[in-house]
Amino acid sequence: MKNFPASEKTVHSIQQGTGAPVILIHGLAASLFDWNELLPELAGAGYAACALDLPGHGQSFKPDDPGEYTLENLFAQVCGWIDTPQLNEPLILVGHSLGGYLAIQYALRRPERVRALVLADPFYTPAQMPFYLQFYYRHPLVDPGIVARLPKWLIRQMVDLTSLSLRNGFALSEEARLQTTADYQRAHPGIFNLLRSTHDLTPCLPAISQPTLVLWGEHDQTLSPASFPKIVEQIPRASGGPIPGAGHVPHQSHAREFNRRVLEFLRSVNISP
Repeated sequence: MKNFPASEKTVHSIQQGTGAPVILIHGLAASLFDWNELLPELAGAGYAACALDLPGHGQSFKPDDPGEYTLENLFAQVCGWIDTPQLNEPLILVGHSLGGYLAIQYALRRPERVRALVLADPFYTPAQMPFYLQFYYRHPLVDPGIVARLPKWLIRQMVDLTSLSLRNGFALSEEARLQTTADYQRAHPGIFNLLRSTHDLTPCLPAISQPTLVLWGEHDQTLSPASFPKIVEQIPRASGGPIPGAGHVPHQSHAREFNRRVLEFLRSVNISP
């Protein structure tokens, strides 16, 4: 495993394995630990799997100015990290939720750099969010800094209640719920401004030419499950489907099934290590 420690203006990342490069991009208020189950699977299959902490998250740099937390800034920072001499061949991008938005943007703007996409519960239009979230991001009623000041026990209760809201009970393991709690606490409050600067990518989806796998939890309560078949229809070479019993984080709650489908997809499109 390669570990690139964080410092000011540095994006923190870890790498496992060697071979065709796979970049894993987590969602809002998460971290590279989201990919604890998929990283070793990819490495064991002969890929160079690399996960990063997005700026403002985990151990990556966190700008103090809340105004810096825009999607365009975040995209530029991620591009600066991806476009390095060490990553000089076409990539497989794996993105969850907000990470899916960034992966789609990268494929649209730098198509020659992308071999394939894997999108997990991808965010691509504000219309996917429940009405109350759409309203909040346009007219914030609560200071995002409040989240950073919440006690750990309260954040943990919120995480547990979210997990229990799924039909199959505690979908997330104890380890994953502890990590989710820690991720919320480590994130800069400014990240909650990011979704206020998103755009509707729906009109751009037909321009994605790479083979694409879209997977989602059938009980996703963060983004509308009905929105995911639409992205499969819009991207010309897309395939995929729901993961039964899963919510918004199928790569964590149903890792075995999620990983199986990802590796099968990579083999099916002849992206071998």
